[in-house]
This record gives sequence, C-alpha cells and structure tokens, in this order.
Amino acid sequence: MKSKLEYIWLDGTVPTQQLRSKTKIVSNFGGKLADCPMWSFDGSSTNQAAGGSSDLQLKPVALYPDPARKNGWLVMTEVLNANGTPHPTNGRATIIDEDADFWFGFEQEYFLYDPSTNLPLGFPVNGYPAPQGPYYCSVGAKNAFGREIVEEHLDICLEAGLNVEGINAEVAAGQWEFQVFAKGAHDAGDQTWVARYLLERTAEKYGIAINWHCKPLGDTDWNGSGMHANFSNSVLRTCGSKETYEKICKAFAPADIIKAHIEVYGADNHLRLTGKHETQSIDKFSFGISDRGASIRIPIATVENNWKGWLEDRRPNSAADPYKVAARIIKTVHGVK
Repeated sequence: MKSKLEYIWLDGTVPTQQLRSKTKIVSNFGGKLADCPMWSFDGSSTNQAAGGSSDLQLKPVALYPDPARKNGWLVMTEVLNANGTPHPTNGRATIIDEDADFWFGFEQEYFLYDPSTNLPLGFPVNGYPAPQGPYYCSVGAKNAFGREIVEEHLDICLEAGLNVEGINAEVAAGQWEFQVFAKGAHDAGDQTWVARYLLERTAEKYGIAINWHCKPLGDTDWNGSGMHANFSNSVLRTCGSKETYEKICKAFAPADIIKAHIEVYGADNHLRLTGKHETQSIDKFSFGISDRGASIRIPIATVENNWKGWLEDRRPNSAADPYKVAARIIKTVHGVK
C-alpha cells in the first residue's frame, strides 16, 4: 500500500515566515516518525538559498495522521543546510528544553478573510458592521461568521491527534481562536504549526483566506490578534510561593529583555501593543493578577491554587513563531537566579 506523506516546513519569507508543504509517496509506510525519510527541496524558491546552491534538507520531527486524505500523514519538519546543520530560519533548533520541563499553551487568534473583498467575514464592502460587543463567544448568523470552517478544522485537528483544547469566536467580527497545549516546547510548537497548516488547508475548500496579521484592520477600534503564550515549568507548577512568581515576572522587565522578546513576538506588534484593547504598550512591561492589560498575567487559578500553576505572556502576536516565542521565554526563565 502506498501512503501520502505531507512534509511541512517554514520558509524564509521576511518578516513573517510562511508555511510550505509537498507530498512524498511512500510504499509500505510503517506509521512511525522513524519511518519518515529525510527529504530535500529547492531553497531558492522559498527565500532560503541561492540558485547556485539551492538544496536544503527536511528533517522529520513530528508525525500525525491526516484525516482529510486517504492513507495520509502530516510530517512536521525542520529545515537543515546541506551539511546537516540547522538553517538560520529554523526556530525550532533554538529551543533548549530537552527534558520537556516547560509546558506551553498557545491561544491562537486569527481572522477569516474573503479574498474577493479583502475584508473579514461579516464585514460589508463599504463601512463596518456593528461595533465590537456581540461577537465574542457568539452564536447566530448576525454575529458568528465562518463557523462551518472553524468546526471542520477542529474535527480534523482532533482526529489528527493534536491537543486542541478549545475554540471560540473572538472580539471582532470574523475573528476566531483555537488553543493548543502540550508538555514540552518542541511538541507545543509542532502542534501549533500543524494546526495552522490544517486551518489554511481547510479554508481553501471554502475559498477563504486566513489572515494571521496582528492588526489587519489597521488603526481602528477593532481588536488585533494575539497568540497568548501560557507557560510553566516545574518551579512554577510546584513552588507555592508568591515571591518566586514575582521574581520570575521581574526577570522579563529589563529593557534589553523586553527588546529581545519583542523581536520574536511577531512583526508589526507596535500596531497591536498600544496599551488599548487588552494590551500593554510595546515599550513597557507590567505583570498583575488577572490583569489582561498587563504584559504578563498571573491567572487567578494560579493564585487560588496556592501559587502553583502558570503564567501568561500576552505580548506574542498571532503571526509569531511559537518555536521562537517558547525559546525566548525559556531563556529568560532559565536566567532567574
């Protein structure tokens, strides 16, 4: 029997990398990651290599069944140079979490866009729909737009074995969210990227585009899109100490650390992190209990559990690379003495 292996990778598009994929037909596939062969691609066509030396390698790192294709599999890969070293665009290779001590939950927001109007679903060609208010967690044709796409995507993700923990309509018309959780930064990044891939591919059938930009509606009163990063390690999960939590939060506060995080938290984040619409200003840092206007929110559930739980960095935007976000958060937390 022949199987279809869809190799997925991130290209070299600047400032925001894009998903690429191609299908490899394999006979008598064993259904294990170790059974996925290395493969190559033309890096000169993906902004990752020069034409005179264009071969780059795809290293399989995660494998999931593909419910939408007969005998199909989804293969998440890392991009390597011809000599086997990580390519500069390979954010996954920068993660230092070999013991999977860090757990991540990414809240992925996005807009469903109609390519014929270049507007979100629910937006009239001229003007705007009714102001924000009725769309968040909404139901009904007046307020919820594109549910059939969102529901199909959820089903496919669950059938593929992705740990999607929920979905909901978001604050703006045509805006939605899904949440992915995994124990281990590599796994969390893999699953988030594959969930993004499946959303793009599902929406293709409906002639709808996915807009990952953090502020696609520009300088308006419509909310932007984030990818809030909920994170914990064994210390945060077990310390039972308010002082420890505050010490870790304060490690994110120095100006050079703020800059390092913003650099990997997604392009154009200055349009979203304005201090309005449930955000802190891009050049400031704050943390607080149950404060959605802070840079880092301390969930009330963590406090009620005697300071054992997690933190939420609200600054990463919807187009950020979860690999790079996780790598940066881990580096900052590891720096706490």
